[in-house]
Amino acid sequence: MSTNVAEAAEAVESHLHPTPSWSVDDHPTPTGLEEIWRFTPLHRMKALLGGEPTGDRLAWEQSIPEGVSVSTIDEDAARGLAVEAPVDRVSSLAAANATGGAVLVDIPANAEITEPVSLTLTGQGGTVFGHTLVQVGANARATIVIRHEGSAAYAGKMDIRVGDGAAINFVSVQDWADDAVHGGQTSFLVGRDAEVRTVTVSLGGDVVRLAETARFAGPGGSLEQFGLYFVDAGQHIEHRLFVDHNTPKTKSNVDYRGALQGENAHSVWVGDVLIRKAAEGIETYEANKNLVLTDGCQADSVPNLEIQTGEIVGAGHSSTTGRFDDEQLFYLTSRGIDPVEAKRLVVHGFFTDIIRRVGVPELEEKLTQDIEAELAATVGKGDA
Repeated sequence: MSTNVAEAAEAVESHLHPTPSWSVDDHPTPTGLEEIWRFTPLHRMKALLGGEPTGDRLAWEQSIPEGVSVSTIDEDAARGLAVEAPVDRVSSLAAANATGGAVLVDIPANAEITEPVSLTLTGQGGTVFGHTLVQVGANARATIVIRHEGSAAYAGKMDIRVGDGAAINFVSVQDWADDAVHGGQTSFLVGRDAEVRTVTVSLGGDVVRLAETARFAGPGGSLEQFGLYFVDAGQHIEHRLFVDHNTPKTKSNVDYRGALQGENAHSVWVGDVLIRKAAEGIETYEANKNLVLTDGCQADSVPNLEIQTGEIVGAGHSSTTGRFDDEQLFYLTSRGIDPVEAKRLVVHGFFTDIIRRVGVPELEEKLTQDIEAELAATVGKGDA
């Protein structure tokens, strides 16, 4: 697939869309006054804004099915295969300072990969930068799972290029230790008639700030983006999404859900969909739902639609933030279910639609257990 397709669309001149650039100098250290940084606790991300690696490369554990290859490539090769240049300082530093070079996961055309392509990246302290690329050939079928664990200040850039007619399920799990800081950018290029489903899960870490962008290489592409986050006391978890409908007859659907508990738990979700003049006949919807379990939490949710043509099938967005649904609780307790168990069921039901999209039974079970462990801190304690 030509890299020119991803660059064909004109740059978006907007305070919501910094101009992508490989030069770190084009991404000055943010002050917090910039629109894309105004929600972020910059003082807790200093290590990722300075650009000085102090730790070893994240430890890699991989399960690679037959037919899939993993290799290390240099910075020039990585730029040639990337979907787009970095959109902020953290991702530009990640690409420029990737320890040991960039990592390329290559899934060949027409491959039917029945077992998940699994990578587990574990931090071992220090400040670390990394660049990971996934190239999926035309008409290939695969599930890719990338997990982040351990302790580190990690800046990462990921580029996922999906060939024409391919179908992938891409799962990213942030299950860091409590002191970890993670910032980065993930970019998708969806090929003609390709089907891409992403599931992003953020559970651990002190600060997690992820930007996810997507665009289309031709008509007929379909993109589904699902997200799950659980924010504890003092945690900051931020997801920023941008879907660029730059070609006709494409589809996108975004559904991110989060729960918050504990003093100063802070979530940020910013969703933006751009429908360009050429993108006639597209269909898009984005939704963000937040469930507040205790006092002292803050959930910022900002959906955006930028529409440059009226020749579309449909476009919409929604955002909700609230406590337990009283009607659901009443329904359950009126049928003899204990109030504490009823609250657990409501939260599990809230996340079930996202977890079942993962498509890896072992990981779905693990995430369900993680949610139960999080709930143990509040549900039944008298403050939920």
